[in-house]
Amino acid sequence: MTAAPVASTSAGPVPASVRAAADWSWRVLLIGLALAVLAWLVVQVKVVVIPVAIALLLAVLLGPVVTFLHRRARLPRAAAVALTVIGLVALVVGLLTLAGTSLVHGIGDLWSQAAQGVEKVRDWLATGPLHLSDQDVQSWADRIKDLFSGSGGSSSLVTGVLHAGTTVAHVGAGTLITLFCTFFFLLDGRGIWAWVVGLLPRGSRERVHQAGRRGLVTLGAYTRTQILVAAVDAVGIGLGALILHVPLALPLATLVFVGSFIPVVGAVVTGAVAVLVALVAQGPWAALFMLAVVLLVQQIEGHLLQPFLMGHAVSLHPVAVLLAVAAGSFVAGIVGALFAVPLCAVLNTVILYLHGHDKFPQLGHADHVTIRERGHPILDRSIEQFANTPDPAVGPSPEERA
Repeated sequence: MTAAPVASTSAGPVPASVRAAADWSWRVLLIGLALAVLAWLVVQVKVVVIPVAIALLLAVLLGPVVTFLHRRARLPRAAAVALTVIGLVALVVGLLTLAGTSLVHGIGDLWSQAAQGVEKVRDWLATGPLHLSDQDVQSWADRIKDLFSGSGGSSSLVTGVLHAGTTVAHVGAGTLITLFCTFFFLLDGRGIWAWVVGLLPRGSRERVHQAGRRGLVTLGAYTRTQILVAAVDAVGIGLGALILHVPLALPLATLVFVGSFIPVVGAVVTGAVAVLVALVAQGPWAALFMLAVVLLVQQIEGHLLQPFLMGHAVSLHPVAVLLAVAAGSFVAGIVGALFAVPLCAVLNTVILYLHGHDKFPQLGHADHVTIRERGHPILDRSIEQFANTPDPAVGPSPEERA
């Protein structure tokens, strides 16, 4: 007579909650390790990744212009793309030339005013409550100078020159890559996207295509909204500096416009620069009024533009924006802070769609006329064109071979 088998149980000595936590833990660690490796790779090839990312933003922004020139002005698409890229280059060069000319003409007066301000500070340190002697002031000035200049002597100078030369070379190469990629993104964005989607298994192409369309809409909305917000900041602070007769008003407005693309941090830093210039050039009262102008512009941005425009465009909570900027700056510095918010916005839209939460149900699952009117060349790509492309893993279908 055999004994009855003992029923197996899955409880065991380890509670089910602990096993579930362990299962989640190793999966989360594996995902975190993969993301860390991906971030490391991106940082290593940032000379290529950053220009391509900028080119994608420019292509999304300039897509409607190309569509207008191609469809309304009856220009060939290649001519419309070339004219748009040339116009962009001319606009950027013109603004930089105008700001540079103003900077060259005003930097001399500002330098002399800054020297006078430094002398006033030295006098206050000597005659004020601190009663510091000239030797003490000079000692602290020498320490600060040594802190910023370093103690490497001629080797530090040579290293700095080499680093500056490398940076200039990287900027030049990045500019060429950006222009090249922008041109072809605008000219053949549909073909590039078709190739990317065609690399995926046939069953996942439609979902990836639809998710990509919605991510592109989010990216376009972010880009247009951020340009509007940056323009409002630049015009407001630039007009305030012009009214207060603060020198370098145009370069300051340009700096504010560029800095506003970094949420939270950029507006604060560029506003502080404007206040500092006003303090050096016009004195404390002008700096106080400049501070009031900066605070007013930032309040308009924070309470009107960001909640209504940017919140609608990216659908990210302010806490998420702040954490994204902090993480991006920690990983890749200023560039990471610049691209953190659009990357999080696109990932948010794509992940929500893949989990059944469509932020843009009006896009549907076919490319209608309303989609084509947006002017994005990737959006008016029919999904059937992806479904009929051969799967790279299995080759062409029997119908295609026939």
